[in-house]
Amino acid sequence: SALEELARKITTLPTEHKFFNKTERLFAERRKLAEAGKVDWSMAELMAFGATLQDGNAVRFTGQDVERGTFSQRHAVVRIEDSEEQYTPLSNLSTTQAPFHIYNSLLSEYAVLGFEYGYAMAAPHTLTVWEAQFGDFNNGAQIIIDQYISSAEDKWNRMNGIVMLLPHGYEGQGAEHSSARLERFLNLCAEENIQVVNCTTPASYFHALRRQLQRPFRKPLIVFTPKSLLRHPRVISTLEDLSGGK
Repeated sequence: SALEELARKITTLPTEHKFFNKTERLFAERRKLAEAGKVDWSMAELMAFGATLQDGNAVRFTGQDVERGTFSQRHAVVRIEDSEEQYTPLSNLSTTQAPFHIYNSLLSEYAVLGFEYGYAMAAPHTLTVWEAQFGDFNNGAQIIIDQYISSAEDKWNRMNGIVMLLPHGYEGQGAEHSSARLERFLNLCAEENIQVVNCTTPASYFHALRRQLQRPFRKPLIVFTPKSLLRHPRVISTLEDLSGGK
């Protein structure tokens, strides 16, 4: 199937280069899981991006340490061992795909989220994603959230499809790394202005990302992404779940 072929491409490294052993093991594990018809959280995310690119829609992803992932789970960009060159699997799916842009951003949530909100406004057919290193760090961008993301449609009739990924959970990483405060965003909800989701399966996360550009309108999407569920053995979806809309 198309999803099986996409999974193969995402988990395959070019043989003409030598990658770090840890990277090669990680990709081999992902490929083994995909060959069994299954995906974990990180793989579902990469599959959503890959399917969007193959549809002809660009993906732009920024945030603090997003190339690797704060919890070393994403590895969207990997390095060649002997040259330190970068290799991005999602940029090498086909000759006809849309461009994939991913950048580790500076430590200013206010500046970066504000820029990405504007980018999503100017490029409504691009999946524009911003991820906080820890969900609590959205505090630094509160003005952007209050004045634009949650209210611009009502104030100015301007829709926007920006995606915010907020890692959350009380998992012993300190006062500022404990929770993205779901209740704050629920308090901002009114008249279908934003989407606030807390996915518990990789397939649900896949479909939440995919529908951002599939629908004929745009709404901000705030996703409370997990920490402990990233590698939990029970948090697994099948490729059928991804293709069947579950």
